[in-house]
Amino acid sequence: MLSLDENAEMLSRFGLTRNQAKVYIATAQLRMASISEVSKVSKVRREDVYRMLPKLEKMGLIEKILGKPTKIRATPVEDALSILIKREQDMSNKKISALKANKDEFLKHFKPSEMKLIFEEEEAHFALLSEREAILVRMRDIIKNAKRELDIVYSRNKLTQFICTFAEQLKKTISNGVKVRIISEVPDFEDPIPRIMEEHISPGPSMDLRYTDMPSSNYILADFSQVLIATTTEEPIAEKPCLWTNSDSLVRVFQESFEGYWQNSVSWKTIETRSVPEKLTRFVEQLRPTNHLIFVYDSPEAKYNVLFNYLKAGLEKGEAGVYVASEENPTQIREAIKRFGIEVEKFEKAGALQVLRYEDIYIKDGEFDIATTINSWKKLYNKALKNGFKGLRVTGETAWFFKRRIIPELIEYEKTLHRVLNIPMIAICAYNTNMLNKNRDLMNAYNELVRAHGTVLFTGIDNKLGKIEIRKA
Repeated sequence: MLSLDENAEMLSRFGLTRNQAKVYIATAQLRMASISEVSKVSKVRREDVYRMLPKLEKMGLIEKILGKPTKIRATPVEDALSILIKREQDMSNKKISALKANKDEFLKHFKPSEMKLIFEEEEAHFALLSEREAILVRMRDIIKNAKRELDIVYSRNKLTQFICTFAEQLKKTISNGVKVRIISEVPDFEDPIPRIMEEHISPGPSMDLRYTDMPSSNYILADFSQVLIATTTEEPIAEKPCLWTNSDSLVRVFQESFEGYWQNSVSWKTIETRSVPEKLTRFVEQLRPTNHLIFVYDSPEAKYNVLFNYLKAGLEKGEAGVYVASEENPTQIREAIKRFGIEVEKFEKAGALQVLRYEDIYIKDGEFDIATTINSWKKLYNKALKNGFKGLRVTGETAWFFKRRIIPELIEYEKTLHRVLNIPMIAICAYNTNMLNKNRDLMNAYNELVRAHGTVLFTGIDNKLGKIEIRKA
């Protein structure tokens, strides 16, 4: 338990003097007491207590109880603290309002042109900014004062924060005719940055985003005349010291560097329309045994693009592949795989590829059985290893679960599979959004399915390409 002095020290932080705090604490402890009793407990002279009472009463911390002798009662501690906090807040608001009024008044009368100083040609300046607020203010000034062009190099993991922080200022700058160019590194998968730019800034053609191999530093250039350089690419640009300069020679170095990167970069539109297969190939090649993914698609083209690339990557690495069909029959899937460019007969003859009916895996005696299904996967895995393959990749369409309306059983199966997937195979469970959306309890079912997988893989936007987005469950 804290002493009177320690409590008074803490309470004085709320805007009271030490003695005022002692008097209030003593009154609160005594609940209702005479002036003499408060003086004795608080160790504040009686005449001083008398002198403080009007102030404490005006603040709402105590009240007088009429009688002989006069007694005082304290406002409950929690209410008293709320009163003191609001009092400090009101005082701060008044001070800020007064400062804003003083600012306007000062700017009205202060005009640099009236200063009778003659400057020689300005020399180059350098400033090392270490405080976050100082860096943010300088960044806003650079964006605000740009007249023709603003060039930005920023690592993509921090670019969203930058756009959101300076959205309003960027919007105003662009509306003044300034061209904004941004360089960042190539995204692994579908890039949300263009959408974020559109939502927060709506820049139109005045703001261009390009990708390249990431430069060794982040910086902001304005009008070929000033540059703000981050000392690290690991943290947001305002979290670590930054160097600002208007030195012609240093600005020229960074401007030439930027132009070099710009000439060798590609537009985000090009990346989004041409690089999807490469991104997809990279992703499916990196999958490892025991990876268990949920794949959500909205068109046959998107489904084929992802699942066939997934199987192809495994076949080329010496793994076996199994495709369980339920939206289409196995013959239709085989024909689609052939059109995709995989030599189906060759891999089937070698035992590397199987296209099965859903009844072959999921059904026993006309009913779905979880244990039977998991046992089927184990048998397929052991057979693949016995035949000399390095591993097994499987994918199963889940449409038949929705057609039979056995969604609770599907969810339980996915949870069980995720818990017991000690079979070192790779699994992608394929879900058609059109069937998911017909489920009455869509959100609950979707959330349960997501939790039952390690990674969620989405496609959409461009059905032919099957753009992908990867999220951790």
